Amino acid sequence: MNEPAKKAGLPGRESEFVPRRITGPVVAGVVPGQPPAVVQNAARLAYSLNVKLICAYVDITSYLSNERDDQDLLQSAAPEGTVDDVEQTSAQLRQHLQGVLGKAGIRWSLLTLVGEPARALARLADSADASVIVVGTREGRVGARLEQLLLGSVAVHLTHRQTRPVVVVPLAPEKRHRPKEEA
Repeated sequence: MNEPAKKAGLPGRESEFVPRRITGPVVAGVVPGQPPAVVQNAARLAYSLNVKLICAYVDITSYLSNERDDQDLLQSAAPEGTVDDVEQTSAQLRQHLQGVLGKAGIRWSLLTLVGEPARALARLADSADASVIVVGTREGRVGARLEQLLLGSVAVHLTHRQTRPVVVVPLAPEKRHRPKEEA
């Protein structure tokens, strides 16, 4: 069994690596219509680490506006009635996640966040003291490509702006073309 190293206590050795148990939750970015691979891999990781799984859906049609230092206000960049759509989307996601995770035997929750996805997930990870963030790649659909052009890649933004590890689950890996071997 692995045992953590003991600090030597010698001067000048404060930066020495000492492994610690991971205790923070796993944060997983989820979106409607996403294949279950992202949540399943995040659940495996949470189960293996014996920590909670926090699934987070980010509504990009709303954002936080910092009116005063002590108060964030929710602003909407979408037409009237969008709040109902967000609540309906969250309810559908919760039902989908229950179907995927219901019998997995792990503690999980779903939060709906607002704003730019990478920033919202990073804020959540900071506030929850998450161990890791799990996101999926985009699928090859036209809508997903358009979203990536407008918002950029959430995974890339997280890996460049985040202090904690980011796990990226491939959702539509390109199949390698292997030439047929001639007999």
